[in-house]
Amino acid sequence: MPVPLYETKAEFFRMLGHPVRIRVLELLQDGPKPVRDLLAAIEVEPSNLSQQLAVLRRSGIVTATRTGSTVVYELAGGDVADLLAAARRILSVLLAGRQGLLDELRRTQAAR
Repeated sequence: MPVPLYETKAEFFRMLGHPVRIRVLELLQDGPKPVRDLLAAIEVEPSNLSQQLAVLRRSGIVTATRTGSTVVYELAGGDVADLLAAARRILSVLLAGRQGLLDELRRTQAAR
C-alpha cells in the first residue's frame, strides 16, 4: 500500500525540523560552500554538522561534491530557497501578529 502524500509531506517537514539543517540551507542559498565554511558560520561540533549534512544529503535536498579532501555542498534545486523565503514571509506575519497582541496587552495594562 502506498504511503499517503500527507505522510510524505510530514516526513519532509520533520527532516527540516532541526536548527542546524535550516541554517545550512540558508547558507547554501548563496551558492555552494565547502564544509569548512559551513563549520565557521554555524559554530557546531564537526561531528554534529556532519550528521546533519548526511540527513540533508540522504533526503536529496542537498548534493555533495568531493575534490581532494574538500567536500562542497549545494542545494539540489531552487525550490528550497523558495520554501525558505515562504517560511520567512509566514513567520513575519505570525510574529507581527504576536507583536500586535503584545502591544494591545501593554496598552490595556497601562490603562488600569
